Formats: sequence, C-alpha cells, structure tokens
Amino acid sequence: MERNLMISVHRPPHGSIYVQEAIEVMFIFASYDINLSVVFMDDGVMALKSGQDGSEAGMKGFMASLGALVDFEVENVFVDEESLKERNISVDDLVSIGDDFDTDVPVYPKVVSSAEIREMMDKQQGILPF
Repeated sequence: MERNLMISVHRPPHGSIYVQEAIEVMFIFASYDINLSVVFMDDGVMALKSGQDGSEAGMKGFMASLGALVDFEVENVFVDEESLKERNISVDDLVSIGDDFDTDVPVYPKVVSSAEIREMMDKQQGILPF
C-alpha cells in the first residue's frame, strides 16, 4: 500500500525557522518509501520567490536547499496559484527546485489552484503543516 504524505508550508520564510525546518523534514521523508508531496500556500509561497537573502536578518539560507529537492527525488512540489496572485508573485519569480536528471533543464514547482490542493490533501494519509 502506497503511503501519501504532504508537507504544507504556510508561513513566510523570514522571521521564523518554519521554512528551514520544513525543508529538513522533506529531506528526511524523501529517504523513506513514501509518496511525498509538498505544497506552498498562503505566506509560504514567499519562500519560493527567487533572489531572497535572509543573511542580514540572521536567517540561515534555505535557497540552496530548495534547489536540491529534485536531487532527493522530491519532485511533487506545488504552489498555490491564488496565494501567488495575492502576494503579486509571478510564475517567472519562482526558484528552481533542481535540474531534470536527463535534460539538465531547471524544474520548477507546479502552480495549481486551491481546489486542486484540497483534492490532493483529501488523498493524504498525513499532512504536516509548517
């Protein structure tokens, strides 16, 4: 039986360690035989905006970790379309989550609607919110 687990990132990337902790949990669960999905929504979509640097605020950098998700076979990464629009973030602003193994083409989170996210959440055995 395939186990489905979703990590949902709701909080903004700066001012807390939630995004960094979520990424660390992604890497841990990626090593198990679990169908892992990750969804960025609400203020969590700001973690996917390229060009961020939290070092001035004393925050540990997480952008390199996001860019390695594909290397750890975390490829089911989604971002809520409505949350992007509400924060004036375009699809072109999103950071790559790694490069395709075969083509070396950058892979980006899949933009989906809130309704699609709800459908995905209904199919999970567990959801870990951050």
